[in-house]
Amino acid sequence: MKKFAVLLAAAFALSAPMTVLAAGGHGEMKMDHGSMMAEGNVAHEEVVNGVKATFKVLSMKEHLKAMKMEMPKGMKETHHIMVEFKDAKTGKPLTEGDVKVKVQGPDKSGQTKDLMGMEGHFGADFDLSKKGKYGVMSKFKLKDGQVRNSKFWYTVK
Repeated sequence: MKKFAVLLAAAFALSAPMTVLAAGGHGEMKMDHGSMMAEGNVAHEEVVNGVKATFKVLSMKEHLKAMKMEMPKGMKETHHIMVEFKDAKTGKPLTEGDVKVKVQGPDKSGQTKDLMGMEGHFGADFDLSKKGKYGVMSKFKLKDGQVRNSKFWYTVK
């Protein structure tokens, strides 16, 4: 019971700053950490029906360091997956919409999450703790209402 209370308190403490930081309408999170899309290497990039999708996968240590935060104890997510959308013709950022990502691990286990809007991109945290090849499948519906898909392989060494 004590362990549950500690976990509940930790979850509340971690969610409170996010509640304060969430602002700006359209579910977009505002955080004072500069452009996170500048971090890390591109894991996958493609144009899907007029939209350029750029995916990056960062270790949580890199991600939290960029936000000047420490890794919370007991956090099981090891990586942050982010995607930035731009109009393929104009290069204009597309920051409104719904994005869902499913990650299938090397052991065939799956995780599905909705990505949250964050300063010009969408992102969420995933557990990629096992070494091997992960299938990353994304389905996104931006402001134009068209549903698009993208998928790629990401290898954890």
